[in-house]
Amino acid sequence: MKIAVIGCTHAGTAAIVRTAKLYPDAEITVYERNDNISFLSCGIALYVGGVVKDPDGLFYSSPEHLMTLGVQTRMRHEVLNVDAAGKTLTVRNLENGEEFGDTFDKLIVTTGSWPIIPKFEGIELDNIILSKNFNHSNMIIEKAKTAKNVVVIGAGYIGVELVEAFEMNGKNVTLIDAEKRILSKYLDAEFTDRIEDSLVEQGITLALDEKVERFEGKDGKVQKVITTKGEHEADMVILCIGFRPNTDLLKDQVDMLPNGAILVDNYMETSVKDVYAAGDSCAIRYNPTGKAAYIPLATNAVRMGTLIALNLVEKKIAYMGTQGTSGIKIYEDNIAATGMTEVAAREAGLDVAVATFEDNYRPEFMPEYEKATFKIVFEKDSRRIVGAQLMSKVDLTQSINTLSVCIQNRMTVEELAFVDFFFQPHYNKPWNYLNSLGFAAMDAQPVSDTEERAARSVKEQTNA
Repeated sequence: MKIAVIGCTHAGTAAIVRTAKLYPDAEITVYERNDNISFLSCGIALYVGGVVKDPDGLFYSSPEHLMTLGVQTRMRHEVLNVDAAGKTLTVRNLENGEEFGDTFDKLIVTTGSWPIIPKFEGIELDNIILSKNFNHSNMIIEKAKTAKNVVVIGAGYIGVELVEAFEMNGKNVTLIDAEKRILSKYLDAEFTDRIEDSLVEQGITLALDEKVERFEGKDGKVQKVITTKGEHEADMVILCIGFRPNTDLLKDQVDMLPNGAILVDNYMETSVKDVYAAGDSCAIRYNPTGKAAYIPLATNAVRMGTLIALNLVEKKIAYMGTQGTSGIKIYEDNIAATGMTEVAAREAGLDVAVATFEDNYRPEFMPEYEKATFKIVFEKDSRRIVGAQLMSKVDLTQSINTLSVCIQNRMTVEELAFVDFFFQPHYNKPWNYLNSLGFAAMDAQPVSDTEERAARSVKEQTNA
């Protein structure tokens, strides 16, 4: 069996390692246009901020390791063309320009994503940098040595983590976003308001509800960012606007979402037989809605890549979908979310109710205790949990994984209220805070006879 793999980041590495172990007689060839693999881009802010001293720790595999598994690893090789149905591809060696063809029995497409780069006037100026790969992180660190005023465009996870890192390094920092709130895709206002206050207290300028119009500079270097509401001094600009799937190679050959994300079945196979895809190049099944969505996360990527290997010869293990579970630490606050925010649920047309619960996470007789804030989003009729968020000074973020499982299994708020959790005063109260969150939901939206029947129907469908 001849297997070709295009791209070797999270999904690619996971697929390759497992495939090599499951099929030791297979001929596996990896084509990667970069000079490194498996870089954890989520660690860029930690590297920039000096928390991570040794960047080698941000790589969890290497071409040398893949070679020990019998994998032909062709670094600095770019795939120029793929004929999915004909099972052929064309490759260019980026070191010497040589082009050659190859064939495959199975193709694994893990080409990842690339930052969105709007065509702003002045985008070509020096010191305007992306934040995606290892080379970008090194460039950011080098340019930051002489930068005083740093502007970050995009208030998602990467952007927020970067402004914290730059502020802690003594820079004047501005965060620009077209949305009215930071982290608006992940958290509701009850949480983002507090995070924004924290950033402002540290001296970070928030330029929200502002759209970038152009960049201005002198001697080829950026000096200002001009927005719809004013201008911001900038010696360095980091673009963190978002990502798009890198899927041009398969355009018009496999089914995709309108944004180019590849659609796969529950076994990671595309609409073309023997062509598989995973990671940031793909759409996922979003369990809160049951529909395909684009949520590029490393956790999704490694699961999907592993599933490709397990299902490459025979369809054995189906994909379970995802809740888009994520977490972030900003200064002293530990924050995590899973599933839909209240805003997202309503925009999707779901008839939801919400409840917020705040309490000390463990008994007040303990020497120290901290308040924790939780929010839950659930359907009114079925009582099904579709989203949750939490925030606390003490690290309770693993609890969001529990709530992710609740969404995965279509649990109701009543079931959350009474599910079994241990009690130990070091960690929680006799009523665990997640139980209490379930009760808060029950109090916020008492169940009616109609809703009780609907909730039973959801559970019967799940157990069927």
